Amino acid sequence: MKYKYKRLLLKLSGEALMGKKKFGIDKIYINRYAEEIKKIVNIGIQVAIVIGGGNFFRGLKINFINRIYGDYMGMMSTLINSIALKSFLENLGITVILQTPMSIGQISEKYNINKSIKYLKEGNVVIFPSGIGIPYFTTDTAAIIRGLEINADIILKGTKVDGVYNIDPIIYKNKYKKIYNNISFKKAYKIGLKFMDQTAFTLGHENNIKMIIFNINKKGNLKKIVCGEKIGTIIY
Repeated sequence: MKYKYKRLLLKLSGEALMGKKKFGIDKIYINRYAEEIKKIVNIGIQVAIVIGGGNFFRGLKINFINRIYGDYMGMMSTLINSIALKSFLENLGITVILQTPMSIGQISEKYNINKSIKYLKEGNVVIFPSGIGIPYFTTDTAAIIRGLEINADIILKGTKVDGVYNIDPIIYKNKYKKIYNNISFKKAYKIGLKFMDQTAFTLGHENNIKMIIFNINKKGNLKKIVCGEKIGTIIY
């Protein structure tokens, strides 16, 4: 069977790993994501991953720590999440390599584009912790950059909702909500949709990135996208 995408970059938020908890990692949810990733790896899809760290630490929300140090602490949180997902994937028989721009030799090797692509072609999952390794850039921006560098066919952003809405469906539960089937980066930014930061919007627009934002908590959605089904919101 021919699949629509051969190589993809999956962006997971740290909050997605919390599940129904208020902090940390929910075993049920992280195992669910590992199972979904395994399904597409086993059919030959090349998978790279960027994970946020908001379930442990979000530097922007801490005003008593220097912003630069806060961002580095956030990078460490993404590393914790990456190690956890690596463990769950390896328990399912999937080989995982961590590549970080920071020097953490015991658990992760230094980021290298050529090695990343080589590992992906060999059928390994590659996880990119610590964003791009410098302050002031979010993991959304890191996902766009890494997706461009590894020449991903698509960037997928797994969330807790079904796509991009005109208002936040979690905050405004009882209000009428419109979900977009597709929308451009330029228009999304212009009308004030806040599913990514400004830098990520700009990079996506200028580099003709194709992204799908979807609900990763719905079983089978990841594989359905790979098979060409219309799931979530397409950003172009």
